Amino acid sequence: MNAIVTGATKGIGRAIALKLADSGYNLAICSRNEEELQPFAKELEKKNIQVVALVADCSIKEQVLHFCEAATKIFKTVDVLVNNAGTFLPASLLDEEDENLEKQLNLNLKAAYYLSKHFGKIMRKQQSGHIFNICSVASKETVQNAGSYCVTKWALLSLNNVLRQELAPYHVKVTAILPGSTLTASWAGTDIPKDQFVQPEDVAEALYTALNLSVGVNVEEMVLKPQNFK
Repeated sequence: MNAIVTGATKGIGRAIALKLADSGYNLAICSRNEEELQPFAKELEKKNIQVVALVADCSIKEQVLHFCEAATKIFKTVDVLVNNAGTFLPASLLDEEDENLEKQLNLNLKAAYYLSKHFGKIMRKQQSGHIFNICSVASKETVQNAGSYCVTKWALLSLNNVLRQELAPYHVKVTAILPGSTLTASWAGTDIPKDQFVQPEDVAEALYTALNLSVGVNVEEMVLKPQNFK
């Protein structure tokens, strides 16, 4: 079994990559940071799986497509695609710089669009596979001080729904995962207790559960919120 995971060296992406590796999946992973990527690739290889690790900035179309081609040369079939790479630039929509929207569109939406088209065509041809889009509660709720982030995450959920409709006739599943406040690097320095967050491993476990349901069922959305976030 072969899986693609973007933004794989930190937080949710790292937890998902580890979970899939522990379950025997070969992995193609990417990250912008080579110093983090190569040690993580070696860690994954110790689990006796094949690992393709490529430095790629998923906000740049050419690098996304290069990663797609590199992974396809190694893996002739693709069983799982996890569109995880993303960014959050806090600001109100009226007061933020225009670049906030452009940067978040490129990474939060366009990267998933290009990856899903490339690997979705492979899955359509092989008539199997599962695409996961790591969305956010901001895909369905307006979050304060997250103007363009909300816009791009709503768009990602829409992309997810279009993909699900188009790929369902070919037995390809598409699932949106919508985490609430999750303890990742973006919360570094917080004094909020760890147990008040969703953990990256929770997201990985949820994904793996959806991945292993019976062949005839597709989980459309999974919302994970902290129980008592303050």
